[in-house]
Amino acid sequence: MDRIFLSPPHIGSLEKQFVEEAFSTNFIAPAGPHITAFEQELAAYLGEGVHVAALSSGTAAIHLALIILRVKSGDEVICSSFTFSGSCNPVVYVGASPVFVESEHTTWNLDPTILRHAIVDRIEKTRKKPKAIIVVDLYGNPAKLNEILAVSNEFGIPVIEDAAEALGSSYHDRKLGTFGEFGILSFNGNKIITTSGGGALVSKNREFIEKARFLSQQARDKAPYYQHTEIGYNYRLSNVCAGIGRGQLKVLDERVKSRRAIFDYYKENLQNSSDYQFLPEPEGAFSNRWLTTVLLKAPGVTPEKVRLALEAQNIESRPLWKPMHLQPVFKDAPYYGDNLSEKLFNEGLCLPSGSALNFVDIGRIVAGLEAVR
Repeated sequence: MDRIFLSPPHIGSLEKQFVEEAFSTNFIAPAGPHITAFEQELAAYLGEGVHVAALSSGTAAIHLALIILRVKSGDEVICSSFTFSGSCNPVVYVGASPVFVESEHTTWNLDPTILRHAIVDRIEKTRKKPKAIIVVDLYGNPAKLNEILAVSNEFGIPVIEDAAEALGSSYHDRKLGTFGEFGILSFNGNKIITTSGGGALVSKNREFIEKARFLSQQARDKAPYYQHTEIGYNYRLSNVCAGIGRGQLKVLDERVKSRRAIFDYYKENLQNSSDYQFLPEPEGAFSNRWLTTVLLKAPGVTPEKVRLALEAQNIESRPLWKPMHLQPVFKDAPYYGDNLSEKLFNEGLCLPSGSALNFVDIGRIVAGLEAVR
């Protein structure tokens, strides 16, 4: 049987045209017109008057956001615990310390009530407030952004919205990635659109984005020779990769439609069983359903048991994120919550969700799930 991957790239013909244009005009060096065009087209798609810097990864974007916010050694940054390590590793890059906050039940994202409690407690314990809040829109599902921003405004702490998994999602008709002081996007190969590898930093503050572009190109000063008054990074997206992104962006809405249809198929074909629980879409939320996730409720059925059963049929699946506060590398970091994310990790599985999946393949996945019960 052919391999069914979790979330493979879905490439069309437009991407090839843009890449061929880069080759025909000899813009295969990092710089080139596709980068500017991709940034402008992303900004137009997102709306809200944002500006965009195209970068090498979403992790690089978070790193630059923290630098621009002047987060440094001795500072603390509040992070979602239920996420990928790329969301919080950059906190350590700048010498700061992560403080992990638990999820809430309706979206699996940062809990605004626990967030407020954590801020109050950190101020009491350290005599200073956290320097930033990194909130993740997990699996494409919007966090309770209005409530989180209310807490952010109350304490004057900027929000970095990690929408790496959520391009194409929205919250009360506003695109994700536009809610914080900064937004983060990822174009990794498994994301809803890809540049093979890449990401973006988003902000309404033009000066912030100009600073990000400067830092991402080794912080080279304006001079006829190489001069540097700041430490820079090799974080700029290449022109060729930006060309791929331009082609992908033109079909983003189609990709979102496909992923949502895949989620609906799973839900409809497994809904008669109380053994499967799907994450709902709260009022005002629109998810790109980047990955369909399911909680396994049947007695004795674990994510690892199901994963191995699907793997035996050449079907890739993946556990939900192991919470950051349970990771060995962060074992000493402060944590606030009730261990909901640990429960989700112990019960949950990500199902194949690639937008090129056909319903024959999805039927094969459903049959593989049912066979484990």
